[in-house]
This record gives sequence, C-alpha cells and structure tokens, in this order.
Amino acid sequence: MRITVDSDLCVGAGQCVLAAPEVFDQDTDGLVTLLTSRPDPQDHDAVLRAGDLCPARTITVDTD
Repeated sequence: MRITVDSDLCVGAGQCVLAAPEVFDQDTDGLVTLLTSRPDPQDHDAVLRAGDLCPARTITVDTD
C-alpha cells in the first residue's frame, strides 16, 4: 500500500487522523500531513477507512 495526500485540497476535517492516527496528522493550520507513505499492514484497514471518510478526497491510496 502506498499513500499520497494533496494538502492543497484538504479542508481540515480531521477524519483521517481519527481513523488512522499512526499514518496521518494535522499541521498547525489543521491540514493533513502524512506520517508515512507506506503504512504497516495492520494499519491498512484504517487507512482505507480514512480515505473513504475524507470529505475533500485529499487521500489517494494505491494498493500494491
């Protein structure tokens, strides 16, 4: 799994951080930051959920 984010599209809803705090965080403006682009296998379900929950579709998840 590989993750990319487009912080220019982010609206700061924070759903990604709630769903997968090991992978996503928010900067001082509340915009998404990626902690790792290749999450551990145990985090894959949470990452997929975060992508589904993102209202701005900022998160792109590519499965290997």
